[in-house]
Amino acid sequence: MSSKSAPISKSNRIRVGLTIGDPSGIGPAIALKALYKLKKAPADFTVIGDSYVLKKIPGVKIIDLHNLRRRNFSLGKIKAEYGRAAIEYLDKALGLLRDREIDCLVTAPISKEAINKAGFKYSGHTEYFLKKTRVKEVVMLLLNGSLRFSLATRHIPIEKVPGALTRQKLYYHILTTYKSLKNLFGIRQPRLVVCGLNPHASDNGLIGNEENRIIKPVLKKLRTKLNLDIEGPLSADVAVTLARAGHYDCVIAMYHDQALIPLKLTGRDSGVNMTLGLPFIRTSPLHGTAFDIAKTPALANPASLIAAIKLAIKCASQLKKA
Repeated sequence: MSSKSAPISKSNRIRVGLTIGDPSGIGPAIALKALYKLKKAPADFTVIGDSYVLKKIPGVKIIDLHNLRRRNFSLGKIKAEYGRAAIEYLDKALGLLRDREIDCLVTAPISKEAINKAGFKYSGHTEYFLKKTRVKEVVMLLLNGSLRFSLATRHIPIEKVPGALTRQKLYYHILTTYKSLKNLFGIRQPRLVVCGLNPHASDNGLIGNEENRIIKPVLKKLRTKLNLDIEGPLSADVAVTLARAGHYDCVIAMYHDQALIPLKLTGRDSGVNMTLGLPFIRTSPLHGTAFDIAKTPALANPASLIAAIKLAIKCASQLKKA
């Protein structure tokens, strides 16, 4: 029997945990669509949510937390009750990871407003995992079929970005990205390019000083001490263009929209958000709860969630090989 047609042994199958996110958003709809399309994937799926907003999926284990009041439930609404339910799905998923019942976690979108209404002061999944795992720092990796971006800062106002860029944090950020590309993606010698913060990467200090004061010293240290293949700081437009042409494996962006705009332009449907630095693999789709179309599930596109699930399976399989 050829390797192409050989059945996958149970030990090689990846156990994927999937939380449905805000039950009033499109999470349940895209979860159902994605799992139907991935029914032949080399994985076993456990969905954490509520059966009231989920249909039974053949071959898929559903953990029903029974934490939704069915009376007056409505799709497309921002409510504290739904925010609380979304957090409880995540708490359950962390327990499954701790007990090694799943190998990786994929999270459907939550509503930041809903979880804050419920009393959980998180700005998103990333901050939730930071607190729950007691990890000091994590890195947000955003990618699609054309580009990978690692974000030096996440969800903070633009005016606070310069102050958030320190040599220590940037060094950790780039090194974590480099190691993850090797260990999770199987890239033997990752090639990185770093964007400047200011227009034209400051033109050597003419337009701002963050490049000369922070970014260049960090890159010099990484090249000298660790022999990393890393270029920059380059103007963001140049860095992205070269990365899309295949010259680099990942772009280090200085702030959120520096990455999100080219990602959405080059492949919105294949976009994935991955959190690096956690003690487990976690991915999610690159979109929100889409409350505006939640009442019309036919409009919900599962492509980004499918990409997130495939990436989680790929990275978990890579770790098993190590």
